[in-house]
Amino acid sequence: MAKKCEICGKGPATGNNVSHAHNKNRRRWLPNLQRVRMATPGGNATHVRVCTRCIRSGAIVKPA
Repeated sequence: MAKKCEICGKGPATGNNVSHAHNKNRRRWLPNLQRVRMATPGGNATHVRVCTRCIRSGAIVKPA
């Protein structure tokens, strides 16, 4: 399963771990994805994987 937000499309970011001796190792920063139920326009609810920023900003509407 892709580590990508289904609302905003946020995915992993890449970069380096840099030690005190300036050695570099590749690393990834993963988005904080949560599996939540989202209300659909038809009145049904589906599960989606969204980042916490989308949840907090109100980009998804939880079913009643």
